[in-house]
Amino acid sequence: MAEIASLEIADPPELWTRLGFAVDAGMTWSSGTCLRLGAPGLGVVAWSLRGVHALTEVPTSDSTVPPVPPEPHHPNGVIALDHVVISTPHIERTVAAFGAAGIPLRRTRQAGTPAEPRTQAFFKLGDTVIEIVGSPTSHSPGPARFWGLTFTVADLEATTAFMGQQLRPSKVAVQRGRRIATLDRAVGSSVPMAFMSPKPQ
Repeated sequence: MAEIASLEIADPPELWTRLGFAVDAGMTWSSGTCLRLGAPGLGVVAWSLRGVHALTEVPTSDSTVPPVPPEPHHPNGVIALDHVVISTPHIERTVAAFGAAGIPLRRTRQAGTPAEPRTQAFFKLGDTVIEIVGSPTSHSPGPARFWGLTFTVADLEATTAFMGQQLRPSKVAVQRGRRIATLDRAVGSSVPMAFMSPKPQ
């Protein structure tokens, strides 16, 4: 099965520890994915995949991924890596690249505003949703890039109480029956990050 083996993230490990992630030796884990902290650059800088070859549309890491440990207990209540958001200047090209790599398109959604429309294309790697966002009306030859991460938490109210003013007030999510709270950028993370309530039963 195609899965995300690792994400290389340019935040210091100490910051993610303060955000309530269980960090060990500069790494934390969610949904079987190793989130390796302290990479050079900003934001999510690269990933490595299991069961997928020849996907060069977004930066790929050659780092060796350690064996998957038991899922850690995160004090902030995170129980899964819900989705990874990728921004692209050419939505058709990026969607086609994922399809050519054997990752089937699940659905698309139109969003944005009349002045700045956006197409969202959704894929899955393991249990994690990949959301690709781009303009349906304009294209450029530049590369796609990682934009942000969203995690599922066991209890959004408990996560909000734990993180306090590091989170903005929660709101109704696009996903039916769920709520979402985004990390305040003043916290200092270079990764746009959000936390969602679990999927309704």
